[in-house]
Parts: sequence; C-alpha cells; structure tokens
Amino acid sequence: MSNSRKVVVITGVSSGIGRAVAMKFAEQGCQVFGTVRDTAKAQAIPGVALVEMDVRDEASVQQGIQAVIAQAKRIDVLVNSAGVTLLGATEETSIAEAQTLFDTNLFGLLRTIQAVLPCMRKQHAGRIVNISSVLGFLPAPYMALYSASKHAVEGLSETLDHEVRQFGIRVALVEPSFTKTNLDLNAPQTALKIAEYGRDFGVVSQAILTLVQKAPDPDGVASTIVDAALGRWKMRHTPKGEASLLAKLRRFMPAGPVGKSLRKTFGLA
Repeated sequence: MSNSRKVVVITGVSSGIGRAVAMKFAEQGCQVFGTVRDTAKAQAIPGVALVEMDVRDEASVQQGIQAVIAQAKRIDVLVNSAGVTLLGATEETSIAEAQTLFDTNLFGLLRTIQAVLPCMRKQHAGRIVNISSVLGFLPAPYMALYSASKHAVEGLSETLDHEVRQFGIRVALVEPSFTKTNLDLNAPQTALKIAEYGRDFGVVSQAILTLVQKAPDPDGVASTIVDAALGRWKMRHTPKGEASLLAKLRRFMPAGPVGKSLRKTFGLA
C-alpha cells in the first residue's frame, strides 16, 4: 500500500504508542487524524488533526469517524491503539473492572472497526491494524484480564480478515512486548487485595516495573505499525527484539519450557 496522502485514523494518540505512531505517519506524508477523549486537554501533534472521540461510547465513535470522512472523503488506514491495562490476581478482579477493561480493549476496537468498515467497503480498499501484545499469545501472571482482552483481539482480527478481504480490506496485528509508556509505568491495580496473593504479586509487579523501565521507547513499535499499515500485508508483526524472540519461542518451544521461562522472568518459583 502506497503512503501517498493515505488518510490514516489512529485511536488513543494522547500519549505512548498512539502518539508516537501518529507522528510517524505524519512524517510519511499521510493525512493523519488522531483521536483523543478531550481535545481541550490534548497536546498538539505536528501534522496530526485531533478528533474528539471516546471509544467506549458508540455515539462518540460514530460522530468522530463521520467527521473524518466529511473532511477527508475516505479512510485508508485505521490503527486501533487505544487501550488500558490492569494488574491483579484473577480472583481479585471484579466483574466491573473486567468489563471496564474489555469496554476499551475489545469493544472499543469493535465500535471503531464497525464505524469505519462501510467507508472502506464503498471504496473497496483499506487496512485495519489492531494493536495486540505478546500477551495475546503468551500468559503473564497477574495480568489475566488484559491478556484475555488481547487474546480476544487476536481472534477477532483473524476472523475479520477472512470476512473483509473480499472488499479489498486486510487486517493486521502488531504484537509489542513491554514498552516504556505511562500506560505500563502507571498500570492500575485491582481494588480488592487478597492477602494470600500478596507475596507473589509484589514480586511480579516489581518484575514488570523493571521490565518496563528497561524497555525500549514507543518509537520502534511505531515503525512496525507503519510497516503493517503501508507495507506488504501479513497478519502478524512483532517489533524487533524481545517481542520477536517471544513469538519464536511460543511457536517452536514446548509449552513446559516456555512456562518455566515465563515464571523465571516474573520472579516466580
């Protein structure tokens, strides 16, 4: 897919990966629209038009996408970058907390895809890039609901690609590992705390913080997203480094050694 004035919509560009990838697309000469929940509070991004849109609200999503179409007349690329995370034991996670997380990570993505698809079908072309995670194919202790939401994104994306390729639309996944962003550095925790999980949770949360502090900044992930959107299509894209290594381990190593390695990474006996 050529990048010649491609119209690109990116959700969640206030900070982190979303902001970095919006800047990358603008540098490529694309016409870029980035969504934020409150344009009054959002920091401007050179070359990017900010659109007020909350992926958790159906009316807001429809209004935001229609505003882009009214201005640009088409949408060539949708990047679903908006996301939230949550740390805590599965037993500690309330249904309300789980629903809130899925409302952004899965249903927010679904709302945006459904809003964009009529336009892409009409123009018989388009690329949808969904930001998953290595936790979409690997487990991580005390991140069950986040991991579950990314597993769901993987399944939705593969199925959707089979459905829409007849219209000239393709769907791709980008699966980064831990990235140095405020989302990971300031990850919220479950409200409920069960004492029996305390020791292991403390070990794991410290390991996660260390991994994030040592992680690369979002620039490398952003480059991978641009390639997934504008380059030759393939379903899965893992940024160079740890994410790519983990993908190979999952594919080629038996489950036992993979699980043992993961427990060691997170400091569990």
